[in-house]
Amino acid sequence: MYEYLIGKITAIYPAYVVLEVNGIGYQIVTMNPYRYHVDEQLVKIYVQQVIREDSHQLFGFQQLTEKNLFLQLIKVSGIGPKSALAIMAGEDHQGLIQAVEASDVTYLTKFPGVGKKTAQQMILDLKGKLDALNPEITLFTTEVVEGTTIDENQALVDALAALQALGYANKEIQKVDKALRELPTTTTDDYLRQALKLLMKK
Repeated sequence: MYEYLIGKITAIYPAYVVLEVNGIGYQIVTMNPYRYHVDEQLVKIYVQQVIREDSHQLFGFQQLTEKNLFLQLIKVSGIGPKSALAIMAGEDHQGLIQAVEASDVTYLTKFPGVGKKTAQQMILDLKGKLDALNPEITLFTTEVVEGTTIDENQALVDALAALQALGYANKEIQKVDKALRELPTTTTDDYLRQALKLLMKK
């Protein structure tokens, strides 16, 4: 099993990056591909291979603590790899830990794909197990989000596509889209971080 890969980032998409290692391009699904940059610099990505009947995927993380948190989350019944990434994408991992420890179902159900039953299962399975991870993390497939406007602001378009890849509903994304357009033009990474903060406030 792979522990990590070291190579060059050759392409970035809302759901994944392409890491070239010794002439082979690996498609690596990550929480926030825009944390990376296409250049000649070598980067290390911690990876976890997830094999399903219909797919074999590599999930990547900048830090080992991120990978360990991901592994804990996918052990919970009702949380798959995509849901785990969506939960981790908001960056407030201390808030996640506190919500689990405090049995805060309301907070946990703010994540896409997490209903009351799954939130209760998270508390049951993870309580007392996440503190040791001390996670310090930050997200995501490329589709045009229904109801949004494609314009020259490609960074915003990519951020909205990343939200859709995380599992947020079009209705939620459209509300965030309006708020983000009022901000000064910035990077995809920053748009995504701001969007996730807005969504968690709802």
